[in-house]
Amino acid sequence: MDSLLPEQSPLFTRWSDPISGVESLILSRRVAPLQQSFYFTNPSLTDDGRFLWLYASFPPGGDAYYGRQLAVIDFAEQTLRHFPETQFMDASPFVDKETGEVYWTTGLEIWKRGPLPTDQASRVAIFPADLANNRRPLRIATHLTRSADKKAFAIDALIGADCFLGDLPLDGTAPFRLWQTFSTCYNHAQFSPTDPDLILMAQDGWFDPATGKKGTTEDRIWLLRRGEKPRPACPQAPLSSDWRGHEWWDADGLHVWHIDYKRGTEKVHIHTGERTLVWPSGHTHSHCDRKSQYLVGDISPIRDQFRIAFFHIKTGKEINIVSELPLLGYPRSTYHIHPHPQFCLNDRYICYTTNVLGTVDVALVSVDQLVARTS
Repeated sequence: MDSLLPEQSPLFTRWSDPISGVESLILSRRVAPLQQSFYFTNPSLTDDGRFLWLYASFPPGGDAYYGRQLAVIDFAEQTLRHFPETQFMDASPFVDKETGEVYWTTGLEIWKRGPLPTDQASRVAIFPADLANNRRPLRIATHLTRSADKKAFAIDALIGADCFLGDLPLDGTAPFRLWQTFSTCYNHAQFSPTDPDLILMAQDGWFDPATGKKGTTEDRIWLLRRGEKPRPACPQAPLSSDWRGHEWWDADGLHVWHIDYKRGTEKVHIHTGERTLVWPSGHTHSHCDRKSQYLVGDISPIRDQFRIAFFHIKTGKEINIVSELPLLGYPRSTYHIHPHPQFCLNDRYICYTTNVLGTVDVALVSVDQLVARTS
């Protein structure tokens, strides 16, 4: 394991924040002009520490919805491999942390491939063509998450004006199972980490695909149990997607974390609706470790300007990982170039996207270093 540590890799450059002194490791080997970490809900580093998957983009081709591709760092061989056949939709890629295989969506299909150059891409499952009804999908999954029994992926397909929520089995033969159809946009579907019959989903901002008219949202965060109607996760305090968002499951399956854009990072108990403000600040995204001891987040007081911070929940101390990310010179939204920090490798590191060296890069920072500075 120690031979795979990023600190020993020639693929990375050490960089220290000029204000906080926190040291990050920034990927300096390149296969694409833009190299980004995964969306924060989807881990990209395998449990053995060997493979780290990342997004690769080639402006002006593609955008945040389609055309980005995948690359993988192999810490055993100290290589960075790019796979152009992995063009994916939205933020769909999912990494099996045990095998190193990556899954992604394209059109109505889910595909996968392994991390080695000799591995081949193979189709895993297909969303039913009769539900698509000759329409091109905007997506079939915002970001793939796997059920607690590892048998299926959550689906939040948006095709025309229809939104289909359900699950798609991975055995290659079982059909798509439709849970609900909506005429309002629901996305960011995430399977519960403990319950294969429960999905977290978001009622997000949306536009009518035919008229372009902005749709309405009544509450951001919802829970959908197989065979039941959806229910709000925060029934005592509904807030639209303009005020609450970027939700994710706690590892215990009993709490959902989210951002209240006016208050900070909160968590809510899914059975009682009790809300707890844990980290007061103007976060855009946050993420927690598996034991809910620490938080990491990106904070954007002004559009397209970010800092990245770590928060020790017990001590209440915060430290910047990056005190200020430079402006890019073009909108971050085109390729969704947000830091999206996330805990990874059994909470030993935080992975994020940075541009402090003048290019868009993947970075890692040691959690031990951050805990020592905030204890």
